[in-house]
Amino acid sequence: MSMLTPRGLKGKQYRITGNSYPRLGRPSRRGRKVAVAVGGVLALGLVSVGGVQLYGVFTGKDNHAAAQACATPSGKPLAAPDGSASPSAGGSPAAGGAAPAARNTAVPQPGAVTVNVLNATGKSGLAAHTADELRKRGFQVGTVGNAPSALDKKVPGTAQVLSGPGGLGAATLLVSQVASATSTEDARTDASVDFVIGDAFTALADPTQAAATLAELTKPSPSPEPGHC
Repeated sequence: MSMLTPRGLKGKQYRITGNSYPRLGRPSRRGRKVAVAVGGVLALGLVSVGGVQLYGVFTGKDNHAAAQACATPSGKPLAAPDGSASPSAGGSPAAGGAAPAARNTAVPQPGAVTVNVLNATGKSGLAAHTADELRKRGFQVGTVGNAPSALDKKVPGTAQVLSGPGGLGAATLLVSQVASATSTEDARTDASVDFVIGDAFTALADPTQAAATLAELTKPSPSPEPGHC
């Protein structure tokens, strides 16, 4: 038992008795059960999500799905339902349509390429002079003359290279010989290539520049990393 006299109370005394202090009551048993149940559900959910991710990593399904998504803009696989390969969005155009030089195409040596040099401009003698320059670079020259009426004065660029499916490699080689030349696939069945001179043509590219252009055209496309398109 003790006695306290607060200041300013003019001698008034207050007596505090007892030897115990007030204590907070324990939480109800029902509240503890609810907290334990919520914690268990959260823990179970985290374990489930982690298990699914680990399964995808070890089985490689995540990488396979990412590769399929990168295959086409729509994320659909390149194989048709019957198992045959379906054309991609950037496939070869129909015969006569413009197409860039294809990458990863086997390019022959100039001596194995027969090129027809055709003049689609109004400048006389341009086909003969260009044919001589191509011979100096090792090409086999076939026909030399004016372009057919379908192309005469209708090639606004430097040159247009025409080839069939069997001459794509030769077309790539010819495209590298002229700056800004275009390549077009037609329905011919042999490996010959037509080099059609356009209005913007002045001369063949420098051999060093042509070699650099050819290396760029035939450079393999890099494979995308897993998870990156």
